[in-house]
Amino acid sequence: MGRATRTVVAVFGSVVALAGIEHGLGELLQGSVRPAGLVIQSWPGSAFFRIQSGEPALTVVPDLLAAEILTIAVSLLVMVWSVAFVQRRHGGLVLIGLALVLLLVGGGFGPPLLGTLVGLTAVLGGAPSRGRRARAGRRLTRGRAWGWAGLWPAALAACLAAWLFLLPGVPMLSYFWGVESAALVIAAICAAFGLLLLTAVLSLVRDAWAGAEAGAGAEAGAGAESESAHADTVRARRERRLDAGAVRG
Repeated sequence: MGRATRTVVAVFGSVVALAGIEHGLGELLQGSVRPAGLVIQSWPGSAFFRIQSGEPALTVVPDLLAAEILTIAVSLLVMVWSVAFVQRRHGGLVLIGLALVLLLVGGGFGPPLLGTLVGLTAVLGGAPSRGRRARAGRRLTRGRAWGWAGLWPAALAACLAAWLFLLPGVPMLSYFWGVESAALVIAAICAAFGLLLLTAVLSLVRDAWAGAEAGAGAEAGAGAESESAHADTVRARRERRLDAGAVRG
């Protein structure tokens, strides 16, 4: 997995974890009670989260206190795995599995969806071997590849800003300044997920371009070494011939 893809996975895997912990804290404050159904509100009656409908979530756990403990535990696992272990074999699939568990225990709907997309990014970034990434990068023209790859840092920053605007930005606008608009919430959600997809694609392009550059450098070095070895062989043959001529003379 390339550096750009690992950065995207680590950053937004951490966003998933923090959002899941936020859901878990809301469920913790409700105490050890039985949920009214499969779909609950993590923050019922909260003025801060009113614009987001009290942060709805799904849970199959029959006790909200247990759901909170499981939600926070799974969220922490998502963070640790995204930052430290996702580059391992099947690391992306494990992250997708953790996102599914987070959905079932009460981590909301947005965080598990985000976790699934981050896991898919890890799968796509880790699937090709280094040689295949290099060959894929060579199919891009040098200028075009660098043009796309150069947009990756800006897309990452814009995407992170969009997610921070979605939470806690939108609730803060509602709570402190009375800005309550369903269109604003929908636009923030679309911007956050849209920029995530763009950032994921650009990170894969960046790593493919980097692989192509590394492969080209390795081939150039190998060619130079081969030429040097050939020149040494020719030189050695000439010296042996000269020595043989001197002996016969």
